[in-house]
Amino acid sequence: QVQLVESGGGLVQAGDSLRLSCAASGRTFSNFAMGWFRQAPGKEREFVAGIRRFGGNTGYADSVKGRFTISRENAKDAVYLKMNSLTAEDTAVYYCAGQAALLYSRGRDDYNDWGQGTKVTVAS
Repeated sequence: QVQLVESGGGLVQAGDSLRLSCAASGRTFSNFAMGWFRQAPGKEREFVAGIRRFGGNTGYADSVKGRFTISRENAKDAVYLKMNSLTAEDTAVYYCAGQAALLYSRGRDDYNDWGQGTKVTVAS
């Protein structure tokens, strides 16, 4: 199990950028593929981005492709989500999640470890 703590959320204007961070502790971070998910009010938690254990291979939801970038620094036990050109539709609570696997999954049920979430609100 890995403990995850997100940070970096807040209130921004449409068109702004934010970088979310997720700090990991407990287990060897490089043993985990990581994902970012988000949950908007009244909606299900959805996949946003994923990255394999040692980076290099990433994937994105169609809604964020070209605007968001996931990255990780295994030496710092951290994963990041850089979000550009934010819109009101990006308003949600953002969660990072870890799975003990080489490759990330797009399915939330494949992740065992979750952070508490960080709220992002984009004002239009």
